[in-house]
Amino acid sequence: MTSADETPVRVGVFGLLGSGNLGNDGSLEAVLGYLRAEHPEAVVDALCGGPEAVTARFGIPATRLHWNRAEYRTASRAGAITAKGLGKLVDVFRTAAWVRRHDVVIVPGMGVLEATLPLRPWGFPYSLFLLCASGRLLRTRVALVSVGAAEIGNRPTRALVRWSGRLAAYRSYRDPQSRDAMRAMGVDTARDEVYPDLAFALPTPPASAPTGAPGPVCVGVMDFHGGNDDRARAEEIYRRYLDGTIRFVRTLVEEGRPVRLLTGDQCDASVVAAILDAVDSPLVTAAEPASLADLMKEMVAADTVVAVRYHNLICALKTGTPVLALSYAAKSDALMARMGLGAYCHPAREVDAGRLLEQFRALEKRSPELRQTLAERNLAAARQLEDQFTSLTAAVFPATDHTHARQESP
Repeated sequence: MTSADETPVRVGVFGLLGSGNLGNDGSLEAVLGYLRAEHPEAVVDALCGGPEAVTARFGIPATRLHWNRAEYRTASRAGAITAKGLGKLVDVFRTAAWVRRHDVVIVPGMGVLEATLPLRPWGFPYSLFLLCASGRLLRTRVALVSVGAAEIGNRPTRALVRWSGRLAAYRSYRDPQSRDAMRAMGVDTARDEVYPDLAFALPTPPASAPTGAPGPVCVGVMDFHGGNDDRARAEEIYRRYLDGTIRFVRTLVEEGRPVRLLTGDQCDASVVAAILDAVDSPLVTAAEPASLADLMKEMVAADTVVAVRYHNLICALKTGTPVLALSYAAKSDALMARMGLGAYCHPAREVDAGRLLEQFRALEKRSPELRQTLAERNLAAARQLEDQFTSLTAAVFPATDHTHARQESP
């Protein structure tokens, strides 16, 4: 309980939250669970992409990340271009005003320091830089918690990400490659730690009772067009990924295997529709998950998972379900290796249905052994995240949780 002369710590959470990406919202859910357990008196609100969705689901006040409501639409007319430019200026003051009201701001997980998917420097990298710069100027501690990073070639994006990292009061990464990438981009990472992705802190649904019948193969799909450096061949990458996935699903159906299609973002619905149209069979069905918990419920009932999105992989791994990764970035390879499934990765940019089926069958043959490995690795990940939260409390929260963190310089 907070006494009358004590002020509760004010915590902000920041990111592309509530915008339809289940992984981002799962990271937020994990941090809110930590705050409610370890800092129950904290007053929490968000600056995020989808404030209405965040408030409805998590019950915290939320403010829109950008002044310009059309921030992520392509601007071609003079009025729209002017509005975008004005929005960048207005967001400087909006972000600073929001940061000033807080003692601590947490960026919960997510790949906020990478450009493995198409990204413009004046989009989220600019927003993150405004946050971290405001935190340093206003003595509000900004914590980048279990975030993903990748070395970036585009010079403006690289500069914004580098300075965001330098200005944050606390940094931890979800894999060693992320820390190495920040070091390569000029950030001193000597005191930065590596912990598992925050989604490993979420509760796991109980396994369903065995029925004796074969379980489904869950196939997690993605509206995948490559990364920042693949823009010239984005459509070619998408067609190869989609065609390979369709051939893979069709073969499973011909063998009598039920297939459950899963998404990780609202934009993936078009891929589900394309597969359902190409493979017209009652054995192929689609789920409509609204959270990582929904994804895990699907996967805990599956025999095997094949997935692209990073947090779809995490959900499979966390439920102990053997998974084959269609990998589009080093983060997926690192995650699979960390969990003992490093041999079961297939390049998402070069999907070969024949090779994919070979890997899938090899994975299923080792299913009992791999399930035991995953159980052991999940216990280790849970312990590491407990250490992460202890470290975060010590690093950025006021000593008593009742005095403002800005009394000290970050």
